[in-house]
Amino acid sequence: MVTTLDYLARLTVPTAFALLPEVMNSRPAAAMLLAIALQESAATHRRQLSGPARGFWQFEVNGVIGVRQHQATAEHVRTVLTTLSYAPTATSRTIQASLEHNDVLACAFARLLLWTVPAPLPERHAPDAGWRQYLGAWRPGRPHRELWDGCFAHAWDVVGDPT
Repeated sequence: MVTTLDYLARLTVPTAFALLPEVMNSRPAAAMLLAIALQESAATHRRQLSGPARGFWQFEVNGVIGVRQHQATAEHVRTVLTTLSYAPTATSRTIQASLEHNDVLACAFARLLLWTVPAPLPERHAPDAGWRQYLGAWRPGRPHRELWDGCFAHAWDVVGDPT
């Protein structure tokens, strides 16, 4: 049986990476994306249970605006939107609504949000660095530190070590 996390790791993340510059494709990036999906939505909920966020990575409109306007990501956003047949001029609210049902788009936005953080992505042995990066990028309203190490370890187990 394929789980949602397997689906994200095998199909969604690689497809999102294919839309972005090669430098954004790495094992630590894949692990962080999976860990954040687990942390934010348990990789289960495309719509926040009691709030406005959308997609497994739980983007609010302001997050979409931030990724669209950041100098390091704005051009990449336009490329992703155009490739996925969205109008680059679509409103941030329209894009945010689309994140609920387009996992590749949501994953690409999540990777681009991570790209705005200047620190290197953490390796398997650095869940604390991953936590700090997650907090800096997502700015969660009610962070649950007690869940992070398990999400981070599970994500790295799915990503695996290089062979």
